[in-house]
Amino acid sequence: MLKAILSWSSGKDSAMALYRVVKSKEFEIACLLATITDQFHRVSMHGVREELLDAQARSLGYPIEKVFIPYPCPNHVYEEKMRNILSFWNSRGVRHVIFGDLFLEDIRKYREERLSELNMTPVFPLWKEDTTALAKGIIRLGFRAIVTCVDPLKLGPAFAGRAFDDSFLRSIPQRVDPCGENGEFHTFVHDGPTFKQSVPVKVGEVVTRDGFVFADLEPLPRPPPSN
Repeated sequence: MLKAILSWSSGKDSAMALYRVVKSKEFEIACLLATITDQFHRVSMHGVREELLDAQARSLGYPIEKVFIPYPCPNHVYEEKMRNILSFWNSRGVRHVIFGDLFLEDIRKYREERLSELNMTPVFPLWKEDTTALAKGIIRLGFRAIVTCVDPLKLGPAFAGRAFDDSFLRSIPQRVDPCGENGEFHTFVHDGPTFKQSVPVKVGEVVTRDGFVFADLEPLPRPPPSN
């Protein structure tokens, strides 16, 4: 079985990509790869606390490789850090990197070009799927997610902190992609078919920062097992 890294945002698209890969049995996942803003210890763009990322990885049963980047992060710094991490895993026999990208051609081209420099190959298990059907499929499979970040120029701030569910999909404007592929929103997945157990969270403070609206998810203690 081929070894692969899976680019992990903590959100629904990467969770669905992992589900598809595990189901296909084509790749063995060596690790999840996540980008953390080092000043805040939060997942870049999603704003999710590092400890919740760790809880996700434990529940999924995979090691988590973290790329710590400064804030703000110049592109050359980001690329250098990513190159160093990927080169390390390449030296251990990993030749593929899996992404949850859906349809943005420029993003795909960028990934292909950067990985080709390392003789690595990107894999896009969700590529060009109908995003309405995909969003509904994610919910139908039992993934549970919360909207952690909203671009208020594209989607109302009140959507931050909402569950990503059928009600959410019915409520968003028609111009908004149901999977948020154009950056309209980002999510945190706290349960689903690939999770050994749910990650207990609650929605805390909602703040506006750098032009985005973030819902801070707070970890909850896990309830004791029932007798």
